[in-house]
Amino acid sequence: MRVNSSKYFLILLIVAMLPIVGMAQSFYDIIIRNGKIVDGSGNPWFIADVGIKDGKIVSVGNLSEGTAEKVINAKGLIVAPGFIDVHTHIEGSEIRIPTAGNFILDGVTSVITGNCGGSSLNVAEYFRKIDSVKTSVNIATLIGHNTVRRAVLGEYQRDPTPEEQLQMEQLVEKAMQDGAVGLSTGLIYVPGTYSKTEEVVGLAKAASKFGGVYASHIRSEGDNVSEAIDEAISIGEVANMPVEISHFKVTYKPNWGRSVHTLAQVEGARLRGVDVTIDQYPYVASSTTLSTTVPSWVFSGGRDSVQWRLNDKATRLKIKKEMVETLKSKKLKNYNYALVARYAPDSTYNGKTITEVNKLKGRKTKPMLEAETILELIASTERVQMVYFSMDEADLRRILQYPFNMFASDAGINRYGTGMPHPRAYGTNARVLGQYVRDLKIIHLEEAIRRMTSLPASRFNIRDRGLLREGMVADVVIFDEAKVGDRATFDKPHAYSEGFEYIIVNGQITAQQGKHTGVRNGVVLKPTR
Repeated sequence: MRVNSSKYFLILLIVAMLPIVGMAQSFYDIIIRNGKIVDGSGNPWFIADVGIKDGKIVSVGNLSEGTAEKVINAKGLIVAPGFIDVHTHIEGSEIRIPTAGNFILDGVTSVITGNCGGSSLNVAEYFRKIDSVKTSVNIATLIGHNTVRRAVLGEYQRDPTPEEQLQMEQLVEKAMQDGAVGLSTGLIYVPGTYSKTEEVVGLAKAASKFGGVYASHIRSEGDNVSEAIDEAISIGEVANMPVEISHFKVTYKPNWGRSVHTLAQVEGARLRGVDVTIDQYPYVASSTTLSTTVPSWVFSGGRDSVQWRLNDKATRLKIKKEMVETLKSKKLKNYNYALVARYAPDSTYNGKTITEVNKLKGRKTKPMLEAETILELIASTERVQMVYFSMDEADLRRILQYPFNMFASDAGINRYGTGMPHPRAYGTNARVLGQYVRDLKIIHLEEAIRRMTSLPASRFNIRDRGLLREGMVADVVIFDEAKVGDRATFDKPHAYSEGFEYIIVNGQITAQQGKHTGVRNGVVLKPTR
């Protein structure tokens, strides 16, 4: 019997390819077996295996016939996409501490930096540094308004000329072209606090051309919080771009309870077609610099001008009087709510309140004398990092339940054991999962994971992460929902979270059984446009 030669060779080709096809279907770099898959979409968990190959998720389902170089038994454990922290301040620390242990060991595989108006000015150069140093986390950045304004106007309290405005807008456009995910503002900080809304709108429009997000630390989180929220929403509306309101909160006792109204403002904007989301850290204390307790006009003109004002007796007295009046408006008797997190000239102040530092200086507990202590501290160094106890738990929980709210640390990379940082640097995600999901049952697990993964990825146009789906990048977190929790406290902030069994970044195991493996497999993240 004669056999058609073309059919014969086709059969031979198919037979020859069968082992290769079988291998592609069954052999992986990593198989995660029998996990409770919370895929990041908000859908209910399901039991399945996850196959990872060449840094990608290539299969989700029954992989009982598959083999892998590494098999992880995830029975009884949650398998979720890697968490994306949308509000961090890692500039500089990512070079000194590229392993980023406080983020990795809290389940974070990607971060957005450049927030609150502060970023690298040259985004392309910044990304080259990240590529060369190799970090454990993936990094995206915003372009900061304060950084851009300082480069063009310095720290002077004045409006830009038309030429200066154009120059700032061109700097924003260049940053966006180089891969920034949007524009950030810090409108309580110098020099951003000196800007008018129109200035910010111009820069926002420059970022909007490239599909950017407007992320804002708004002008007020206290008495004028409603007006500040309206401004942020208006800027996004006029610039035709999404708005992200950073570390959403209401501060100081006279304003407690106002989250009912501020959340309604956000929801109202969404109902009329403005794309507004928020982020939050799950703590009733904030953290920023000591200089925010001082009138912003003091800092106009830079360090030399500040020193002149502090050395002039009449001006110094005027500053202290304004500080005390602000204290009274917050219904506070003194600065006992303000805790020193890091004071470089004298580390013995770390962990003490301004009231306690004032007593160490031999002064009585009086507002004017504590204001004097504050001025002495800021005169000796450009930055004193603080923790401020100013929020109410009821507001925190109400905000936490809002569906378009993401969780963010507002932290940098910490050197373990150094200073007294805010515990959010170590425990933000674990605190949400342990306290607010498992113990208090304020939100469901699947909803919390959605807001740590796919919602941030969508918000910042990082389209290949945030979901456990075939074809997505293999950033994966495996944790024990019965054990997960934060261990960092305000008294002892240097403590890694517990309950995280494996952290996988771009297909490589970066943490295992609560220990960093030393792997630095993070990459630069640029938005998908």
